[in-house]
Amino acid sequence: MNDLDTLWMLVAAVLVFFMQAGFAMVETGFTRAKNANNIIMKNLMDFCVGSLLFYVAGYGLMYGTSWHGLIGTTGFIDPVASGVAEPVQIIFQTVFCATAATIVSGAMAERTKFASYLWYSAIISLLIYPIAGSWIWNADGWLCKLGFHDFAGSTLVHSIGGWAALMGAAILGPRIGKYTADGKPIAIPGHNITLGALGVFILWFGWFGFNPGSTLALNTSIGHIAMTTNLAAAMAATTVMFLSWIRYGKPDVSMTLNGALAGLVAITAGCAAVSLWGAIAIGFIAGFVVLFGVEFVEKVLKIDDPVGAIAVHGLSGATGTLCVGIFAVPYAPAGLSGLVGGGGFHQLGVQALGVVSVMAWTFATTFILFTILKHTLGLRVSEEEEIKGLDIGEHASEAYADFVIKM
Repeated sequence: MNDLDTLWMLVAAVLVFFMQAGFAMVETGFTRAKNANNIIMKNLMDFCVGSLLFYVAGYGLMYGTSWHGLIGTTGFIDPVASGVAEPVQIIFQTVFCATAATIVSGAMAERTKFASYLWYSAIISLLIYPIAGSWIWNADGWLCKLGFHDFAGSTLVHSIGGWAALMGAAILGPRIGKYTADGKPIAIPGHNITLGALGVFILWFGWFGFNPGSTLALNTSIGHIAMTTNLAAAMAATTVMFLSWIRYGKPDVSMTLNGALAGLVAITAGCAAVSLWGAIAIGFIAGFVVLFGVEFVEKVLKIDDPVGAIAVHGLSGATGTLCVGIFAVPYAPAGLSGLVGGGGFHQLGVQALGVVSVMAWTFATTFILFTILKHTLGLRVSEEEEIKGLDIGEHASEAYADFVIKM
């Protein structure tokens, strides 16, 4: 066992864990002050509950001996092939699982019952994420054997969170006052863009553990991966800044912040498979996807997503995964060949199959999950609680007790 590999994985795991703080700040800042405590509790408890359930069963379902490439059938396994001891592997995979679960809270913010949130977060961590993970990251998984490449989880982590968020927000319905009688969306500004920006910077920082840490070893490829990660984020944010400037007349702050996140999400699948110029191209594409994706979800689908999680994680994650089949080059660390690398359409076809399969799995399972919760515990708080704020209704406390809260 290599002590440096162990240390690197632990450092990367800590960086990814700190991303929970980033998600908490983004979601809190992009929503109203009267729901800040509720957002913080959800981001705290999805990690706590998810850590326990992923340890008890999720890890075994994901990495245990595979049954026909579909699901792990054993509990804890021997040290992984990378040479890193199992507890290190477990904590590293736990923080990834927590990321997938926490994405959902932003899209369903400001009107979801806390008890129901705990239930669906638990099921995502226990079953939905690990089973899809066994297809992709278990060496005997059916998608893994086909050559599907999702290096750090554009599809497995982010799209699962984004598709679950889409299903949950659709079943839950929009916030009170979000749409006019004729269906036109009304902007409901977040209460603190400064907090949201802090969250984005924390997430960007944590992504240097998310992507380079997925090497599972300390080697020279981490420099290339860190560069592709950074360039894609920078290009996506720059693209969205100019797009919003052209489209809205002014460069939009919250949209540009989401642009950076979209670039990070999109490059996560191919960070070890594309060139530095390929990363810039992926960031450019992600910028268009997130801006028009947010508009499509809000204006066409009529789904209320307060933080843009569906476009940032679902649509950008799927796009980034497909981009592996386009921009992968054999001289990058992963050694894959997409269209640009002279490999033809084969890799793109495999990537598309993986995207569609995981999307279908997530839609089907979360539809069942959210429907059951809606007709048992109930998904949504009462109208009175929503108007007063979930801080009071769900937790009997206020995040800003010394301030007058604008309803």
